[in-house]
Order: sequence, then structure tokens, then C-alpha cells
Amino acid sequence: MIKKENSNVARLRRHKRVRKNISGTASRPRLNVYRSLKNIYAQIIDDDKGVTLVSASSLDASLKDKNGGNKEAAREVGKLVAAKAIEKGIKAVVFDRGGYIYHGRVQELAEGAREGGLEF
Repeated sequence: MIKKENSNVARLRRHKRVRKNISGTASRPRLNVYRSLKNIYAQIIDDDKGVTLVSASSLDASLKDKNGGNKEAAREVGKLVAAKAIEKGIKAVVFDRGGYIYHGRVQELAEGAREGGLEF
């Protein structure tokens, strides 16, 4: 009998494969996305220094009232992370979808970040 692979293990394998080719620098940091069943998280990371520059999630105080697991909340998280990034002088990023398909909440977060002024 063939054992079915855990979907998160498959996602991590895809993420590792994508991360071979994508890296955040000081001039173009990486916008990383993590989505759980209830919430969505975004971080802007400088991989050269290994530091998180900006982070936002659907658990932030300004977004806490909205449903964290839907597309509207994901778009708001994208706008929030873009606003925080622009405050710190970050305009251009590299988008890292984290092994998820570019659809649904991940796509909404990316579109919200673009609306907020980030370029990728």
C-alpha cells in the first residue's frame, strides 16, 4: 500500500525548490507568505543579513475584527505590509509564494501589496 504524502511536506518541498532560485537582498527583499487554516501572514525578509524587516498578519490589532481566513482579510494584510514597507523605504520586493499555488488568498495578498505600492 502506498502511503499518501502529507500536503504540508509537499508544500515544503516545493518551497525549498523555489528558494533555490529566489533570494531577498537589501535592495530587493523577499516578501514571504504563510497561510494557515485560520490566518495569513506576510514577512519582508533580507536574506543577506537574515533579518525580518517588516511583518503583518491577519492577527494584527487593526485587522483583528475581520475574518482572518478569507480573501478580503488577505488583501488587507497585503495592503498593511506594503504600507509598513514603504514607511521603511522599501518599494521593490521579490514575491515568495511559499510553495502555495498563486490562487485565492495568496493571490489576494499579492494584489493588496501591489495596490499598497510595492513593485514585484
